[in-house]
Amino acid sequence: MAIAYTLLVYEIIEKASKAKTRAEKIKVFHDNDSWALKDLLRGAYDPSVVWNLPEGDPPYEAADESTVPSNFLKKNTEFRYFVKGGEGDSLPAYKRERLFISLLEQIHPKDAELLLKMKDKKQLAKGITKKLVEEAYPRLIRE
Repeated sequence: MAIAYTLLVYEIIEKASKAKTRAEKIKVFHDNDSWALKDLLRGAYDPSVVWNLPEGDPPYEAADESTVPSNFLKKNTEFRYFVKGGEGDSLPAYKRERLFISLLEQIHPKDAELLLKMKDKKQLAKGITKKLVEEAYPRLIRE
């Protein structure tokens, strides 16, 4: 019996980006659906999600790909500390930023790069657009 491998979020984004058609890209999303993926997509493309973090890349030490201590599929619940209106609003800015750096250092470096793009509201990858996300998940983005 084959063991199913769960793709990491960056692997899903890369696979969808390489897909030839919109339908294939959407199928990649649906076949690998997770809250972490949806949180990333919504965080990047939903204007109602405002990050309570400074723009740009913070100083952090990327994890070694072969010994990553955790993964974004488990750590996405920490977003509540970084979104305006969330639990992190009560934290001092330095503490909130330290938590974000810690998150970046605990996940795969390619997932960390995606989180930085998400935070700064940049396109995650070629062909992964807001319009595509709205098509894949019609009620995910709230304007």
